[in-house]
Amino acid sequence: MSTSVLLVDDHEVVRKGIRSLLMLTDDFEVVGEAGGGAEAIELARELAPDLIVIDLMMPDVDGVEAIRAIKGLSPRSAIAVLTSTDQDDLAFAAIEAGAQSLLFKSMLGDELLATLRRIAGGEAVIHPFVAQRILKAMRRKREPREDPFACLTERELDVLRKLAEGGSNARIAAALNIGEKTVKSHLGNVLAKLHLADRTEAVAFAWRRGLMSAESEHGGG
Repeated sequence: MSTSVLLVDDHEVVRKGIRSLLMLTDDFEVVGEAGGGAEAIELARELAPDLIVIDLMMPDVDGVEAIRAIKGLSPRSAIAVLTSTDQDDLAFAAIEAGAQSLLFKSMLGDELLATLRRIAGGEAVIHPFVAQRILKAMRRKREPREDPFACLTERELDVLRKLAEGGSNARIAAALNIGEKTVKSHLGNVLAKLHLADRTEAVAFAWRRGLMSAESEHGGG
C-alpha cells in the first residue's frame, strides 16, 4: 500500500521536483499540493495524508502555525519539514509544533527519498546539521531547573537519546547492543514515565528539555 503525500511549498518548482522524485517509486502517491499554509491546513483536513512535506517560510500562514493546526486536524499524519532556513528558533518551534522530522532542501534525490521512506515507516529524522543548530539554540535557552529525566533509568535515557538522534528501533538496538524487543520495552517505559503519547512527542520532549545538549556538554554518546 502506497504512502499518501501532501506537498506544501510556496515555490511550484520545489513541489514539482519532489513530485517528480516520488512518482519514480511505487510506494508514494502525491494526493495534494499547497502553495501556502492556509491551503495546507484545508487539504490536510480533507485528505488526512500519511505524510506531509512542508516548508517553513510561506507568505500567508507560516509553516510552524500550519504544522500546529494540522496536528490538531490530522494527528496521524507524519510531518517532515523540508527547508532551507538557517533560523534556529524557527526549526525548534517546528518540532514543538509537532513536526516529526527536519530536513534540508539541499539533500540529494536518493538521500531525500530514502529519508522520506524512513519517516513514512514511523521514524523521526533530524538532519545532523539541523540537530547541531538546535543544540546550540538549546544551550542558549537552558536555565537551571529540576531534572525532568530523573525518573528514567540510565538505559532508558540511552534509548531516548538514540531516539532523539533519529534512530529506528533496529539502529538503537545495534548501538546499545540490546534486542529490539528490549528497545520497545524501554521506549514504552519512557513514554509512560514522562506521560508522552508517542515517539514524536518523546523526540520533541528530549530536545525541548535539554537532554541532547546536556549529553553533548558532558561528553555523552
